[in-house]
Amino acid sequence: MTGVSPLQNFHKKGLFGDHHKKNEKDLIVISEIKEISIFQIVKYKKSKLNLLQTYIDDLKFSERNSKVENNENTRILWNGPRNWIVVSKKNNIIDDIKKVCSSEDFAITDISHSRAIIQLKGSQAKEVLKKGCPINFNEIKKNYCLATIFQGINILIDVVDDKPDTFNIFALRSFGESFYHDITDASLEFGYLGA
Repeated sequence: MTGVSPLQNFHKKGLFGDHHKKNEKDLIVISEIKEISIFQIVKYKKSKLNLLQTYIDDLKFSERNSKVENNENTRILWNGPRNWIVVSKKNNIIDDIKKVCSSEDFAITDISHSRAIIQLKGSQAKEVLKKGCPINFNEIKKNYCLATIFQGINILIDVVDDKPDTFNIFALRSFGESFYHDITDASLEFGYLGA
């Protein structure tokens, strides 16, 4: 996937904030996730298709609230009733989607270029998010996702790992710069590495 990265003009690499005399592995790592495909898939109410036999990249559509199904290349995030976000490093993921998601049963929208994605990683990552989100992060686990706000900006959080805490955070591309500055500002207290 080619194009201009949403954070290309202002994502800075290096050490920032209160990093003095701290081990680099103890710092928060902030990076931009690029060159992935993102599709929103919505099952029509009139569809009679049984989702138990529907797989994309060997992953099923979860019908459980906030559940993420994943493998090495692809993550399928539950985004609401009959609504999922497919995030994949595979260049041809749309072919896999179209094989199982007919236009009679699903609406498929490519939102790859409309999102800015920041990965926040480290033992203090939850503390950064607590500064701007009205969510109880003590109940958040690996392979969980949720839509919320951060400093008034709508975001989708995908909990990729919990050792260390790793979050992929999606915001609309048009809010990318504001969102990036809010996240980096909230991270200064802990010190962070722009990667």
